[in-house]
Amino acid sequence: MTSPGRPLTLLATAQALLLTNGVTLVAINALAGYALAPDKRLATLPVVGYVLGSAASTLPASFFMRRHGRRAGFMLGACCGMLGGAVGALAIFLQSFWLLCCATFCSGIYHAFGQYFRFAAAELVPPESKSRAISLTLAGGIVGGFIGPAVGQLTRDLLAPQYLASYASLIGFALASLAIAASLRFPPPGESEQHGVSRPLAEIARQPVFIVAVLAAAIGYGVMNLLMNATPLAMDFCGLGFGDTALVLQWHVIGMFAPSFLTGHLIARFGVANILLTGAALMAGCILIALAGVTLLHFWWALLLLGVGWNFLFVGGTTLLTEAYTPAEKARTQGLNDFLMFFVMGVSSFGSGLLVTSAGWSVLNQVALPFVAITALAGATLWLRQRPSRQTGARD
Repeated sequence: MTSPGRPLTLLATAQALLLTNGVTLVAINALAGYALAPDKRLATLPVVGYVLGSAASTLPASFFMRRHGRRAGFMLGACCGMLGGAVGALAIFLQSFWLLCCATFCSGIYHAFGQYFRFAAAELVPPESKSRAISLTLAGGIVGGFIGPAVGQLTRDLLAPQYLASYASLIGFALASLAIAASLRFPPPGESEQHGVSRPLAEIARQPVFIVAVLAAAIGYGVMNLLMNATPLAMDFCGLGFGDTALVLQWHVIGMFAPSFLTGHLIARFGVANILLTGAALMAGCILIALAGVTLLHFWWALLLLGVGWNFLFVGGTTLLTEAYTPAEKARTQGLNDFLMFFVMGVSSFGSGLLVTSAGWSVLNQVALPFVAITALAGATLWLRQRPSRQTGARD
């Protein structure tokens, strides 16, 4: 059997390119949208387009890969990323707000396929190593934390109109991802995965382990998305420059992915429930700091804690989800999880622009706090049940 070391390294590299693409978009989408929007309250609609592209394609992506394999799926996703960059550059050139939304929708499809990097990593290792494989693959995203904001800053005014070069640069990242995907090789789907007995999706979704996993990933991602996408606008409204915004986003993404070198070990050592509770506590700390002030230091600390909290919730939720299904149920369960996650992200992305432009940064953070409390409650419930997944029979 081929060692999983090389494919895991390639998956981590593909994750790095995916996040470089995504963070560059985070740095520029709201600002470009604000410049082009016919109504400034629609400034984050290009961000919503990105999330809707992800939500609309996450289930089809899962079924496509079940039929044609991970490699073909990742290659198709990268092609959509190239299309998104090209259409985005055209939208900026034509100064078309609605074409920009179409471009981000295409980029969202790339993101949806890329979300399965973590599941592909888990499938390459023994069950006891899943959390480490997931977290190490996600660790590739730390590269995006350095490169994405820098690309946004360097290319922002490189060509006229503003942001034209930024969107064009996304083509190159997706092209590199296509080359990596083409070199990946995965073991063929097993007999149990293709023809095994599968429970109804409603029955799978009723499992406590599934509910907690989805709440951790969806609400964690939703709150992170709500605050992260509003940050460039909020900092601009507070008189902070684009360089300050790039710095804050850079450290936010580092916070999102640098802990991945340890998260898998922490889950193995302390249990997934404790990691979920810690992630919710870190997000609560982020909100309290954001409410305390609007200086560069407040934004920096808040977004850094937001990133680390997201990491614990996302890696913990993903690890937990893998205990909720049999091989035959994998595609549907993973697809439903990511669909729900992207649905919440879509709502939070749209609400992000409306709230920060009409009510302000403080109100936005106050709105996020109850959702963090729900996530903490889900983690506490899991802790009290002491890993209910062992009682579900998902592995029987």
